Amino acid sequence: MNVFIVHAHPEPQSFNTALMTLAKEQLSHAGHNVDVSDLYAMNWNPVASANDFAERKSPDYLVYALEQRYSFEQQGIAPDIAAELVKLQKADLIILNFPLFWFSVPAILKGWIDRVLISGLCYGGMRFYDQGGLKGKKVLVTFTLGGREHMFGEQAIHGELIDGMLRPLLRGTLAYVGLEVLPPFIGYHVPYIKPEARQQILDDYSSYLNNVDQLTPLRYPHMDEFDAKLYPKSAT
Repeated sequence: MNVFIVHAHPEPQSFNTALMTLAKEQLSHAGHNVDVSDLYAMNWNPVASANDFAERKSPDYLVYALEQRYSFEQQGIAPDIAAELVKLQKADLIILNFPLFWFSVPAILKGWIDRVLISGLCYGGMRFYDQGGLKGKKVLVTFTLGGREHMFGEQAIHGELIDGMLRPLLRGTLAYVGLEVLPPFIGYHVPYIKPEARQQILDDYSSYLNNVDQLTPLRYPHMDEFDAKLYPKSAT
């Protein structure tokens, strides 16, 4: 299996880095090929702009998604994006590894998503959800946060985590481009817990990775459940 880890934490000694290192080493020792993009170490540029294209289809007005498609077809997309696309296309499993910032991903990871999940290759037209351009690949979101587990849920202070806070990432991004979204691995309350509690999270993550092939993906829409105008067939 080819694994692609996208790591987004500014501190090399962080617990997030420990999670990334564990995944890289454990999956490598299991015989898998592992690529890692450490976005902060790479000084990744998160800003989507006209500079991402060597040649423009429409030089007078920038429609970023359309220029993505054109430049990819013409092999004129920025070299840093092209390098990430090689890793992405090769991968069977993608792991996004990050700390939760303001109910979302760090800006540098959002910029990676904006620039790398390109129109034409990853989605476009009616190619989304189970017909998306990355169908056949799996994705695991591994993240840490300061909150405690009881703070998330239908009646909890912060609301639901997977169907609420993480919906734009899990459904609106990852499932949308065709990825099979595995249940996230979450490290709760990480900045405030003792070393033994952190070690328990690492042990739990090791077990999680050992069983990653047996995880049941989250359920998202299938295109055959909708008609040509994207109305649910069950309603017609």
